[in-house]
Amino acid sequence: MTPRERILTILKGGTPDQVPWFGDLDYWANSLIKRGLKPDNFIGSDDYIQWHHDLGVGFYLQGYFPYKQIFTDCTVNEWNEGHKRYKEIITPVGSVRECWEYIPTSFSEGPVEHFMKSEDDIPVMKFIYENTRFEPDYEYAWQRRQQVGDQGIVLCYLPKSPFMHLLALEAGVVAVTMAAFTAPDEFLDLLETMKRAFDQAAQIAVNSPAEVLMIPENLSSEMVGPDFFHLYMKEYQTEWTRRIKEAGKYSFIHIDGTLGGLLQQEASVGFTVLEALTPYPVGDLKIEELAGYAGESKSILWGGIPGVYFTASVSDEEFERHVKQVLSVMIQEPRYVLGVADQVPPDALESRVKRVADLVDEYGKYSNFS
Repeated sequence: MTPRERILTILKGGTPDQVPWFGDLDYWANSLIKRGLKPDNFIGSDDYIQWHHDLGVGFYLQGYFPYKQIFTDCTVNEWNEGHKRYKEIITPVGSVRECWEYIPTSFSEGPVEHFMKSEDDIPVMKFIYENTRFEPDYEYAWQRRQQVGDQGIVLCYLPKSPFMHLLALEAGVVAVTMAAFTAPDEFLDLLETMKRAFDQAAQIAVNSPAEVLMIPENLSSEMVGPDFFHLYMKEYQTEWTRRIKEAGKYSFIHIDGTLGGLLQQEASVGFTVLEALTPYPVGDLKIEELAGYAGESKSILWGGIPGVYFTASVSDEEFERHVKQVLSVMIQEPRYVLGVADQVPPDALESRVKRVADLVDEYGKYSNFS
């Protein structure tokens, strides 16, 4: 079977010839581009799919939202200062500003200033989302549909749930938590306003050329416990997993942090795939425990190899032991996809990435289990 045949078989509830192996190489690829080791257009090129083939890794598109966000009745200013990237949105009721700082040593950026700093910014945030619309932007998805061939599938993103969008991107955990407790009515009103806007974007994503669709929550249960999940997230996720299924497509959620506090809850939503699951010793649950936490859910469990295992920080012996142990669990039933939890990092060893395919060929066949 090809990687595409394997993943489609397991998504449809069948049994492929061996455990599918799919990895997110985007972070690694971007670091190679910045180091001058790959051309600037590498990720969007046919060569990127061929690279996956040469490494023996199944492809699924990461990081692509198939829509454009358009602000009305707002002034948006953007500028750079060294490694810092600023964005300011000015509205008739006030303004907010964010700053993301790029860290060259890690080839990544993170927020150092959020739009919403406290509940005082809720009126501005609400105005922004009352005056936001979305338009389709399908060109890249169509390009990938032409490129992917037998190497995998095309995945696009819906928006995060409004709560996680604020927590991860526009407010941070402190401001979100304080607003939820000190101004609960105003906070809920903001989330409902955001949802009306995000529903437009989510429907555009469902209508896109994507074969599978992800809500990229980036969850970790020490940041979002069961209470916040039930109050602010489950309804959005349940609605859109249903709509994705009605469209004849498959739903994913990205849950790449600690799992013990939320895996059971997320498994109850009805996602086709719970993706980027990070097991012990990096995560909090052993690979053998994941199915038990997922309970009666039929969700596919996707992940298993923490990113650090592709680096020299982990010995060859421990890498081999870990992958074999993960595969020994995954061959017991066809509900797993071997994946990276969550991305192959910039300091990855190419030999490690290639080695996974060899290990899957040897230890990943369901006939090995008796």
